[in-house]
Amino acid sequence: MAGVAAALQYQREKVQGIGLNSRPVRYLNQDYEALRQSCFDTGQLFQDDSFPALPSSLGFNELGPGSYKTRGVSWRRPTEMTSDPQFIISEATRTDICQGALGDCWLLAAIASLTLNKDVLARVVPNGQSFKDGEYAGIFHFQFWQFGEWVDVVIDDRLPVKDGELMFVHSAEGREFWSALLEKAYAKMNGCYEALSGGTTTEGFEDFTGGIAEVHDLNRPDPHLFHIIQKALDRGSLLGCSIDITSSADSEAVTSQKLVKGHAYSVTSAAEAEYRGDKEKLIRIRNPWGQVEWTGAWSDNSMQWRYISDEDRERLSHCAEDGEFWMSFSDFLRHYSRLEICNLTPDALSDDNLSKWALSKFEGSWRRGSTAGGCRNYPNTFWTNPQFVIKLEEEDDDPDDGESGCSFVIGLIQKNRRRMRKMGEDMHTMGFAIYEVPDEFCGQRGIHLKRNFFLCHASAARSNTFINLREVSSRFCLPPGEYLIVPSTFEPHKNGDFCVRVFSEKQADFQELDDPIESRVEPIELDEDDIDERFRGLFGQLAGEDCEISAFELKRILNKVVTKRSDIKTSGFGLTTCRNMVNLLDKDGSGKLGLVEFKVLWTKIENFLNIYRQKDVDNSGTMSSTEMRTAVEEAGFSLNNPLHQVLVARYSESDLTIDFDNFVGCLVRLETMFNMFSSLDKDASGSIELSLLEWLNVSLL
Repeated sequence: MAGVAAALQYQREKVQGIGLNSRPVRYLNQDYEALRQSCFDTGQLFQDDSFPALPSSLGFNELGPGSYKTRGVSWRRPTEMTSDPQFIISEATRTDICQGALGDCWLLAAIASLTLNKDVLARVVPNGQSFKDGEYAGIFHFQFWQFGEWVDVVIDDRLPVKDGELMFVHSAEGREFWSALLEKAYAKMNGCYEALSGGTTTEGFEDFTGGIAEVHDLNRPDPHLFHIIQKALDRGSLLGCSIDITSSADSEAVTSQKLVKGHAYSVTSAAEAEYRGDKEKLIRIRNPWGQVEWTGAWSDNSMQWRYISDEDRERLSHCAEDGEFWMSFSDFLRHYSRLEICNLTPDALSDDNLSKWALSKFEGSWRRGSTAGGCRNYPNTFWTNPQFVIKLEEEDDDPDDGESGCSFVIGLIQKNRRRMRKMGEDMHTMGFAIYEVPDEFCGQRGIHLKRNFFLCHASAARSNTFINLREVSSRFCLPPGEYLIVPSTFEPHKNGDFCVRVFSEKQADFQELDDPIESRVEPIELDEDDIDERFRGLFGQLAGEDCEISAFELKRILNKVVTKRSDIKTSGFGLTTCRNMVNLLDKDGSGKLGLVEFKVLWTKIENFLNIYRQKDVDNSGTMSSTEMRTAVEEAGFSLNNPLHQVLVARYSESDLTIDFDNFVGCLVRLETMFNMFSSLDKDASGSIELSLLEWLNVSLL
């Protein structure tokens, strides 16, 4: 119940703008300014009890308590390590980032790229932090993007030290600490330092920018890749490229033409030039070392520059800085292995001259038994996954680019899995499928497409693969129209939370597709004249002297009936279910059922039994959670995904089966709640307001 309330509050805060970079979520509800001021008031340096200077903050396995790697580790502040510590000297550069005893080079490569874009760096590393007297209080903070929102993470400056040296990230200079503190904040957000071991640079790109990353295999390049690069640069995207290594000995090995293997380069420009009567495609690349440049064709002093016009030579060569070089696009594809593009969100770009993506995003969850349907290999449950629809109306602006249609990038990111490594969890294998929406469903939003739709329609596109990475992203170009996006884990019944984002060239309408919340239960209208003598006689025998049936008597009556049936499995009706049935139909507030009320209940139970047997397609005597979903709809209730998740959590057994008692209890509770809301919602506005006393009266029924 507390989780439901927290989720409601979270949604309300998002509507108010909490989670934007200008109004980040306070991680663990820690307020940097208030904590810092408290330190000044008390004269004490900050100590962060939520990420203590203890072995548990280092790790859980190789860096866990008792590991030989953590023996002799102490935690020291920069002021205890050097007489003149600095947060940032001059400005942040790649030499501030040297790897320590942790396999997080993916993170460090992303931090190094971050230093090349000062605007993006300023979003992650807020200004006004230093070790100067009057400003230093042992507290620092950093901001990261996490699954659709920006988070402000507060830390103290106690850093793990072994043998007199920082264990993890450190600067080459030795007295500069912004990178070590940034790594600590990122470790805190993910649970511990060891949780950062192993990852991809794109993961770091995204957490520092809020952008969406895509990876291109240059051994199998997209036919329009050069144009994609040009468009990405026009949009201010971060581009990185690298040459794969085949062994550890290859790492940072220099080739005969002065390219460095296993090294992160930046792509800074893409242009064309007239060369010997043809258009030559050129790529400009930057080595963050500031030296060691390509010596092949189109390098700084190569002969190719003699054969282009003075205008092109002026336009291209004068743009290069030390460490930058040009090469032909064909050589780029031949020598480099992969290209990573991080497309930035519109709010990250301050330059009005840049083209900007249109961004849409939704958060969702997979829950075992209700909304975790697995991939298309599981047709009986695939349809239960969350569904989203995107409406593409405008084609791209480039009629001559060789592509016709609407370009967009989809990114599906699973939330908090790195943080769950401590509990033995890891990344799910996941992906998504895209379906063209048929004409009969176009424009409809209050509908969740069912099993038959997916049996009769093939996908129009899909993610390149299902893989156990934090994010799966793919680029598409499709004709205008409406498309259904279905994100899923590979196997069904895997719990997880996700964020799905769409970056489109043109504004696109992107919405979750889900059933409306409504009750279509028809009231049963009866009076005493409609009840036959046989039923009257039966009621007289069951009700006793007061001619009414209490919840206790109802339990005894129903259990006599159901225990005689072999076609349903139940441990018998519980007192809670019987009380709910009485509450639903007790019109006079006596807490008991009269003749007419009992007849209405009996009619309902007969109807519930028919639905139960009809939906129990395998004749097991119980219903699966998927069968329960369709049975609830058959009984007259239209519910959305979050409510189906609640029903499975509340009424299913551990093996995701629902017996007859729980099925009846669920339907009775739903009808009671719908009726109660309807009676309070006098103007049919869809919302009601309750005082605390009214809320307690309603919820305790």
